[in-house]
Amino acid sequence: MDERTRRVDPKLLELLVCPLTKGRLSYHAAENELVSEKARLAYPIRDGIPIMLISEARKIETDGAGRVLPRATEQP
Repeated sequence: MDERTRRVDPKLLELLVCPLTKGRLSYHAAENELVSEKARLAYPIRDGIPIMLISEARKIETDGAGRVLPRATEQP
């Protein structure tokens, strides 16, 4: 995918909040997601557009210190 379509405009990131908690989001480039640590949800970014629907978000796991764990790889 083109690098430009993977990035999120920093100004847009400042304006977006989690639709569930109204809290801050952080951008995780490796997963191409916006993460709400408070809600423990990761919102996907598709074609450079954040999908801010709770029904589209995936639940995330955190470690004991509250850091987001990477997505588990699927087993065949």
